[in-house]
Amino acid sequence: MSANTACTDPHHHVHDGDAFVHEVERACEQRGLRLTPIRAHALRLIADAGKPMKAYDLLDQMKATHDAAAPPTIYRALDFLLEHGFIHKLASINAFVGCHHPGGAQHAVPFLICDTCQSATELEDERIVDLLEGRARALGFVPQAQTLEVHGMCADCVEAKAAKA
Repeated sequence: MSANTACTDPHHHVHDGDAFVHEVERACEQRGLRLTPIRAHALRLIADAGKPMKAYDLLDQMKATHDAAAPPTIYRALDFLLEHGFIHKLASINAFVGCHHPGGAQHAVPFLICDTCQSATELEDERIVDLLEGRARALGFVPQAQTLEVHGMCADCVEAKAAKA
């Protein structure tokens, strides 16, 4: 995984595509899941992308090695990876990133998304997740899932913009 899909707690995630796919393979084996070659390839492409990846970009890259790759093939692979917590979907930009904790339980994750370079940072702060869930419950709302996406400009892009000024 590149720095563009950084996690704010670097002790808990995998940094490169090979290690990431291996971690997911290990998690699948422990959970009795089947990581097919298509699913593994999709996962590797997402891990190696360095930024959130859209489904049709993934399809274009998959066609280079899997002639029969079609939208349903990609969406089935993405659905499996999402369902089991190996990737996250960033709904506001309709793209996918690898989960920095692929061997752990599914979890709510706030993301910081740079509108300039399209990087996504997985914000490791359970206080934010707990606060949102607590406020929802205080209002009588029972949360089922939670994704917080904050858009703005990452530190690298802020620095680059300042350097040009």
